[in-house]
Amino acid sequence: MIVTLNKQSGRVLSILRIITGLLFLAHGTQKILSFPAPPEWEVTAFSMPWIAGIMELFGGALIVLGLFTRPVAFLLSGLMASAYFIAHAPQSFYPILNGGDAAILYCFVFLYFVFSGPGRWSFDTKIGRE
Repeated sequence: MIVTLNKQSGRVLSILRIITGLLFLAHGTQKILSFPAPPEWEVTAFSMPWIAGIMELFGGALIVLGLFTRPVAFLLSGLMASAYFIAHAPQSFYPILNGGDAAILYCFVFLYFVFSGPGRWSFDTKIGRE
């Protein structure tokens, strides 16, 4: 059974990357494009939420495609770590109370991609970067 599961790990890693990228991309579309709904706060050009939105939009798209996965994931992991400590941690020590549990999860999933790579289904693999 372990051998069978191990054979599928590259595909499942790709699925995790694609789903994570799509969910992350949605945060960027909300901040930058006001889609599917406008953000709860005003996002002005060159503000911290705007910069985060740009990184979420383009970084999420690159993660979905599996293009430049490791460096993009490194930047996005840092973005999520800083988002947690700037926006969430000051509200409460506990992530479930400060709303930062998603930021922590994204931070560590992106950090995992830095070390694991994009998986089998990616542009990085197709062009020989992996």
